[in-house]
Amino acid sequence: MKKVLIASFDMEVGGVERSLISMLNNFDYQNYRIDLMLYSHTGDFMNLLPDQPNLLEESAAYKTFRMSIGQILKSGKISFGLVRLMAKYKANLSTSSEKGYKQMQYMWKYSLPFLPKHKEQYDLAISYLWPHYFVAEKVEARTKIAWIHTDFSTVDTDERVDIQMWNKFNYIVAVSEECKNAFIQKYPSLEKKVIVIENITSPDFVRALANEKIENRMLNDQRFKIITVARLSYAKGIDNAVKALKLLKDRGYKDISWYVVGYGGDEAMLKELIKEQNLEDSFILLGKQINPYSYMKQADLYVQPSRYEGKAVTVGEAQILYKPVLITNYTTAQSQVRNEFDGIICELSIEGIAVGIEKLYRDHQLRKTLIINCKESNYHNDYELNKLYKLIE
Repeated sequence: MKKVLIASFDMEVGGVERSLISMLNNFDYQNYRIDLMLYSHTGDFMNLLPDQPNLLEESAAYKTFRMSIGQILKSGKISFGLVRLMAKYKANLSTSSEKGYKQMQYMWKYSLPFLPKHKEQYDLAISYLWPHYFVAEKVEARTKIAWIHTDFSTVDTDERVDIQMWNKFNYIVAVSEECKNAFIQKYPSLEKKVIVIENITSPDFVRALANEKIENRMLNDQRFKIITVARLSYAKGIDNAVKALKLLKDRGYKDISWYVVGYGGDEAMLKELIKEQNLEDSFILLGKQINPYSYMKQADLYVQPSRYEGKAVTVGEAQILYKPVLITNYTTAQSQVRNEFDGIICELSIEGIAVGIEKLYRDHQLRKTLIINCKESNYHNDYELNKLYKLIE
């Protein structure tokens, strides 16, 4: 049997983690032995991991990447704590409004001297979530693959440092053609390494969870209900969603409510914005939910108001549940939706989101057409794994 290592951070609730679970659920375990390396054995999705992969023991050194600086120092790992402080300082020298990417880069790069090497050798090693330093520097494998899930043309990274890391890999996997093109736009020297393997979707799994009975306040809401499932972060544009709903209310659409399943660093800011716009009864943050599908099922419309995406897993899941979908025109939007067929792509702006929602709210026949086309589409794509098997062989 070929030996494969897959490495990622943890199993917190998120689209990347759901796509990893789908991949693991569909892997060919008769021909491949899978070791799963999670830097931290934490997250509500831990219980959703299938039994077949061999979950490796948690490493105290790698777990620090999911700990705060205070927690690291209290645990006695002074070197890692100092590295984190240095990474934060250097990232803060950047003029970017979103410094987290550079901080992550420096945190990993400066930690390398203190991180243990992985002992076993593999036919294939996959780093599933950026930055990819563990597989790049600490794993021996005949073939190494790094996965990209976001639009790299829109995020601020230290490109010189990044290219040094990417060059350690034989292949770079993008989750869509548009995601690939955006990456090449930023790193043209890496073009020959980049291939596309789409996120594996599991329609049966999604629909089964959607039918689970859970306590759901949306059931008693008779308004036109919008749902978004996303991290509460700048990238996902939830702040623009709040302002778009305010525009709609001001234009007389009083019977629209908007629910958001998710959590993240922008929660306090969003709660304050919702209060400022007097939308406490209409824009509702549902927080972290292990099963977002029951909420999706109750909605009249799914909206993805993102500023940028690689390929949003949740959009495909909404289509699997036969929901009309509205997404903003981020760089990779064309890979998510066939405009006017199984969803609508609107202008990436507050006004654009409001106009798109208004169009779908008013046009019942258009919503019905989108639903029919989703029902007639085949969202099974486990054949995408054949591309991965070819790389192993």
